[in-house]
Amino acid sequence: MSTSETAGSSRFVRLKVDMVVEITDPDALSGTALESLAAEYGEPGGEGAEERVHAEEAVREDGAEALASLIDPFDLVGEVPGVELAQASWSSESIDYDPDEPGDWDLDEDGDEDAVEGYEEGSGQDVTGGGASGVPHNGREADGDDGTERRV
Repeated sequence: MSTSETAGSSRFVRLKVDMVVEITDPDALSGTALESLAAEYGEPGGEGAEERVHAEEAVREDGAEALASLIDPFDLVGEVPGVELAQASWSSESIDYDPDEPGDWDLDEDGDEDAVEGYEEGSGQDVTGGGASGVPHNGREADGDDGTERRV
């Protein structure tokens, strides 16, 4: 009997990843995000100019937005043999964090083990292939709602 035929098993797996990163060079981060946006949109006055302006403002103003615009869950599993990404959701937010404080690494603050990782009520948007606050990612456009959550 193959793994997919085993009673109670599913061929789908929810992979949860929670990271806290330190932005050590905000200018380098926003610069890279702006370069990525320029590559996606082409010339400033061209098609999608309004979306480009909105996206550029977002990544200039907020490091979390800049980081989120550069993250691609396809990259996490794209080279893993036998795996195809079926759906992805990711978000970013600026937080108060002390790496020396053991209580700051609480993965399940609400005590809800079944909660969807990366989603906090009221903090994000549902986007198919888009980016934070309307920031497109990898050539896919967001729906224009504010927030940092993405769903692919």
